[in-house]
Formats: sequence, C-alpha cells, structure tokens
Amino acid sequence: MPVARPLSRRQLLFGGQPGTPALRPPWALDERAFLAACTQCRACVERCPQQVLVLHRDGYPRFDPVAGECTFCGDCVDACQSGALQMRNGQPAWQQIAEVGEACLCRSGVVCGSCREICPESALHFERGRIAAPRVDADRCSGCGACVSVCPSAALSVRAQVQEAIA
Repeated sequence: MPVARPLSRRQLLFGGQPGTPALRPPWALDERAFLAACTQCRACVERCPQQVLVLHRDGYPRFDPVAGECTFCGDCVDACQSGALQMRNGQPAWQQIAEVGEACLCRSGVVCGSCREICPESALHFERGRIAAPRVDADRCSGCGACVSVCPSAALSVRAQVQEAIA
C-alpha cells in the first residue's frame, strides 16, 4: 500500500502534488529564477493566441495542455517584460514530454489513435502485439500538448522530462 506524503501548507492552499513541477510557459527560466522574475502581470496569458497559458491559483502562469496545443509562436515571450520568459538561441522551449496513462482506450482493446493523428511531431507510435498501446518517442516529442487535448479518455498528460545524470 502506498504511503501518503503530507502536503505543505502551500500545497494544501494552492494545490499540487509533492514533487510535481508546474508546467510553465515555453522558454521560462528555471523554476527559482522564474518565480523571482515573474511579476504575475498576466501579459503572457493574455497574449497567447492558443489560450493554453492559464493563471494558476498561486498567481503564476502555467501551461495547460488540456486546453490545446502550444504552437511555440513566441507571443508569450514577446509579451513578457520582466524577463521571466526568454528565448535563447538553440535552447528548447522546455523540457517536458507527453506520457500515456493506464486509462488509454487502447489498453482496453478499443481502437483509437487520436493522439497519433494529431501529433505534429509524429512522436506517438503504436507497437504491434496483443494490445497496441501508444508509445512516446522522447526524441521527437516537443511536449506541446496536442495529444492531451484530443484524448477521449484523458489518458495523456505532459510532465517535466527528467534529465538523466551522466556518470
């Protein structure tokens, strides 16, 4: 049986699970620097043409993949006057990836494929076998959220991609 971890007062008041990093807008500084630089002005949220940036209860903007796909247009960066969002040469927009959960219809034998059809990076593949469950190609996935918003069973999510330490 899993052991429940106690929530901090901040997590209790503002939501969130322990150890689950917030999905920040594209090109956000690292979390500590972002929180220090962001003035909570809402300019990035208001400027987002896809309306996938939302103001969280804590006052800071977050990416909401359920709302749709981030097209990496850069309008949020242009709107950010504080420098909390900065597009740097060669730097990816973020380090996040789609993840397929247990609620995927394919795992129940239902043919779906909505995620594969909508993915602009062709990062979702179905392995042949008894159950053709989708697999995410980490090298291709941009974490844009297109697959999340179309999934009929809400089985897809976007999470921060953990960088493996090089020994």
